[in-house]
Amino acid sequence: MTSSGTNTYISILLLSICFALSASTSSLSVSASSLVGFQIANNKALATLPLTFHLMGTMLAGIPASMLMKRIGRRYGFLIGTGIGTFGAASASLAIIYSSFPLFCLSIFCLGVLNGFAQLYRFTAVEVSSIEFRTKAVSYVMLGGIAAGFIGPAIAAEGKDYFENAQFAGSYLSIILLYFFIVIILMRIRLPQPSVVEQKGDARPLTVILRQPKFIVSVLSAMIGYGVMAMIMTATPLAMTKGSGYPFSDAAFVIQWHALGMFAPSFITGSLIKRFGSVQIIFTGILLNFICIAINISGTELINYWSALVLLGVGWNFMFVAGTTMVTETYQPAEKAIVQGVNDFLVFGTAALSSLLSGVLQTSFGWETVNLSAVPLLLIVLVSLFWFLFSINQKTESAYRH
Repeated sequence: MTSSGTNTYISILLLSICFALSASTSSLSVSASSLVGFQIANNKALATLPLTFHLMGTMLAGIPASMLMKRIGRRYGFLIGTGIGTFGAASASLAIIYSSFPLFCLSIFCLGVLNGFAQLYRFTAVEVSSIEFRTKAVSYVMLGGIAAGFIGPAIAAEGKDYFENAQFAGSYLSIILLYFFIVIILMRIRLPQPSVVEQKGDARPLTVILRQPKFIVSVLSAMIGYGVMAMIMTATPLAMTKGSGYPFSDAAFVIQWHALGMFAPSFITGSLIKRFGSVQIIFTGILLNFICIAINISGTELINYWSALVLLGVGWNFMFVAGTTMVTETYQPAEKAIVQGVNDFLVFGTAALSSLLSGVLQTSFGWETVNLSAVPLLLIVLVSLFWFLFSINQKTESAYRH
C-alpha cells in the first residue's frame, strides 16, 4: 500500500472514530430522551418531543454547518459543533435535575445540532479519498455508528441512577467526556481546506440541481429511509416499557442491536453498491423495511422487537448509504456545500416530523398504527425508483435513435 493510501485509511479511521463519539449522543437520546420526557412532561403524549427537537437541530444545522465549513474548513467547523454539543449535554443534565421539560427540549436540540455537524463526516470521507474509493469511504465512516450504538445506550444505563430522583442526568453529564477525545482527534487529523473553486467557482442555479432525477431519488431514499426508521425506532422504547411491560434494560438491548443493524452492514454496503448499483441496494432496503413492519405487527414478544429493529437498521443503512452515494454524484465542487446542506435539511426534517408523529401515534393509537403508517412512505420511494429507471431508459433510447 502506498503512503498516500495509508494516509487515506488513517484519515477515514479517525473520521469514523469522531463520528462514533458524536453519534453516541444520538443513541443515548434514542434510548433515554423519550423516557425522560415521559417522566417530566405534563402531557405524556409529548414524551417523544425531545427526540423531535434532536432531529430538528440536526435538520436546521445542515445548511449552516455546510456553508460555515465552506468558509473556515472542516476542522474548525467540527470543533464548533462539538462545543455546541458540550453545552447541550451539560444543560440536559441540569434540565433533568430540575425537571424542566422546556430546557430539556432545548438541550436535546443542541445535541441535535452537534449531530447535524457530525453528519458531514461522511462527506468529508469522500473528500479525503480517491474517486474509486469514495463509495467505500462513506460506508467505512458510517461503521463508527456500530460503536455509537453500544456506547450511547451503555452510558444511558450506567449513568441512569447517578443522581437521586433525576434519572439519566448522570448519563448526559458523562457523555461530555467523549467530546474531549473528539477535540484531540480534530486537532491532529489532516483535513482538506476549501479550494478556491469550491469557494468562488461557478455554480448552477439550485433549482436546476434539485430537478435532477438522480438527486430526487437519492434524497427521497435517504429522507424516507430515515423517516421510517425514526418513526418506528422512536416508538420502540415506549412500546416496550409502557405498552408491553419490558424493563428499560430490554429496551436498551433492542436499541443496541438496532444500532448494530444500522451500521454493521457498512462493512459491505459500499462493495454492494459498487457491484450492483445504488438503485438495487435501495430496493433491498425497502424490502427489509416491509419485513420489519410485518414482524412488528405479528406480535410483541422480545424476539419480535429485536428481529424487527435489526432489519429496520439494515434497511435504513442500505437506503441511507446508497442515497448519500447518489447525492455525491449530482453536484460540482462549487455546489457541494449547499447541496450537502439541503440534502441533510430534507433528510432530518423528515426524520423530525416522523419522530413527533411517532409519539402521538404510539400514545393515541398504539404500536400497530405506528408501523402501518410507514407503509405509504416506503411506497413513495418504490414508485420514484421505477420512475427513475424509466427516465434512464427513455434517455438511452433517445440517444440510440439519434
